[in-house]
Amino acid sequence: MNATAVTPLTTTDAETLIAAARTAAESARVPVSVTVLDAGGHLLAFRRDDRAVLISGETSTRKAYTALQLNAPTADLIDLVKPDGPFHTLPTALDRPLLFIAGGIPVHRDGRLIGAIGIGGGAPEQDHSFATAALKELAR
Repeated sequence: MNATAVTPLTTTDAETLIAAARTAAESARVPVSVTVLDAGGHLLAFRRDDRAVLISGETSTRKAYTALQLNAPTADLIDLVKPDGPFHTLPTALDRPLLFIAGGIPVHRDGRLIGAIGIGGGAPEQDHSFATAALKELAR
C-alpha cells in the first residue's frame, strides 16, 4: 500500500458518526437528522429521528455538503456570506445549494479530507456540538 494513501471514510465509520451524534442529541432531548457524506460528496449514511422536523433532513445534508466542499465547519463560514462578506454571493452561485448554518463539519483522517457530517434539527449551536461529539467518537 502506498505510504501516502489514506483510508477512506467507510460505512462502519459513518455508522459510528450517526450513532454518536444521535447519542449526543438524545441526551439533550433534541430530535435530529444526521447525514454523512464521503469525500466525493456521496451519501454514506442518513438517519432522521421520528420526531425531527422534516426540513432537518435537507438541512443536515446541505450542511454536510457545504462543510465538505469548503473543507471547513459551517459554523466558521457564517460571516463570510453576510452581505459585506467576501463570499456573499456563494450561496446562490452554484447549482447545488450550500447552507451556511452551524452543524456541518468536515471529517479528516491523517490530515486528509475524507468526508463530512451534517446535523439538522436543533439550534445551530446544538447541531454543531452534536457533530463535534460524533467526530470525537470516531477519533477513538
